[in-house]
Amino acid sequence: MQPTLTSANNQALTEQRTGLWKDLSALVKLRLSTIVVFSAGMGYLLAAPLSGEWPSFLLLLLGGFLVTASANALNEIIERDTDAFMTRTANRPLPSGRMAMGTALLVAGFAGVGGVALLWWAFQPLTALLGALSLLSYAFIYTPMKRISPVAVFIGAIPGAIPPVIGWVAVTGSVGPEAMALFAIQFFWQFPHFWAIAWLSREDYAKAGFDLLPDASGRTRATAVHIIIYAAILLPVGLLPFWMGLTGWVSAAVVSVTGLAFTFQAIRLYQTCALKEARSLLFGSFAYLPIVLLALVLDKIA
Repeated sequence: MQPTLTSANNQALTEQRTGLWKDLSALVKLRLSTIVVFSAGMGYLLAAPLSGEWPSFLLLLLGGFLVTASANALNEIIERDTDAFMTRTANRPLPSGRMAMGTALLVAGFAGVGGVALLWWAFQPLTALLGALSLLSYAFIYTPMKRISPVAVFIGAIPGAIPPVIGWVAVTGSVGPEAMALFAIQFFWQFPHFWAIAWLSREDYAKAGFDLLPDASGRTRATAVHIIIYAAILLPVGLLPFWMGLTGWVSAAVVSVTGLAFTFQAIRLYQTCALKEARSLLFGSFAYLPIVLLALVLDKIA
């Protein structure tokens, strides 16, 4: 019987560890954190294509990940009660009761302090300051504002656009026009991206008291017009690195085609106001940012 008991105990321990890892991943929103860190890395590479600087690059990714993980964990801590009302978030570790509040606070605290400290030590105070600014504004301004006004989307777009600036500053030590161009691309991209989510999750958000679409009329053409405007703004904004001489014609062409496709998806949503088109727009937003940033970086280092 002993081997059987040992095997059962080992299986139980493995399942427990797997469950803890899944809960930690959910707490820090692992996939979202990875996307954010990706944009920081692209900012770094645009400032200085790698040439033996892998250790610094990896330290940036680690510091950026820790800061983002902390911001996301604090977001879930603050929204634990409202998360319990929504289908898409009710199974998160805090509202479901699988994780204690103290554990979540420890994760958020250690990740936040560790990430900011690492950025300070590995780079310079400005890099760490930007990391702290993005963390604090996301967790303590954007998160509570979501329950008050749709203006929260504009507020949240600011910390959401800081990561590529952090990457740029980590190399150059200053915020220049090129960094602000990267900020602008990620800033304006967030509106169609988030409003597509809000369109798809309108009923779920309503359960928690969130109304985050840009027009009070809800899923209407008036709301879709706002989405088209911001998608269209990305067309000239996406070309800022080219106009500044940071990148060349190849990336300009890729950025233009990607921006036109993204705008077309927004127009399709205006024409139909259908959930199908909102989902297509959301998938398009997931594709837009990595395609554009990769095109800029590859054009720079080619």
